Amino acid sequence: MSDLEVPAPVQAVVDAINGADTEAFVAAFTADGQVDDWGRVLSGPDGVRSWAETDAIGAGAQMTVLEATTEGAVTTLLFDWRSSVFNGQSHAVVTVDGDKVSSFRIPPNE
Repeated sequence: MSDLEVPAPVQAVVDAINGADTEAFVAAFTADGQVDDWGRVLSGPDGVRSWAETDAIGAGAQMTVLEATTEGAVTTLLFDWRSSVFNGQSHAVVTVDGDKVSSFRIPPNE
C-alpha cells in the first residue's frame, strides 16, 4: 500500500488487490466499469471479476503506489506490481465517477 493520497475509490481498488478481496474489487467499480489492460478491455462486473481472478487477485498481486497525480476525475498512478503474471513498474489511468471507479486503464509501456 502507499502513504500517497489518492481518491477514496482509487484507494479501494488498491486495497482490494492487496487484500486479495475480489468482491471488494468488483464493488469498487461502477455497474458499467471496465478494466483496460494493454488494450484488452473487460467490462461490467463479470469482466472486472474476470480480470481480478486471472491477472490480479488470482495471481497473488500486490500493488504499491509510487506516484499519484489527480486532475479532476482522473488519477494517474505509477505503481510497482508483484504477481505470478507480471512483476515490475507500470502506469494506470483511473477514472472515478461519483464514489466508484469507472475505468482502470493500464496502457502499454512505452
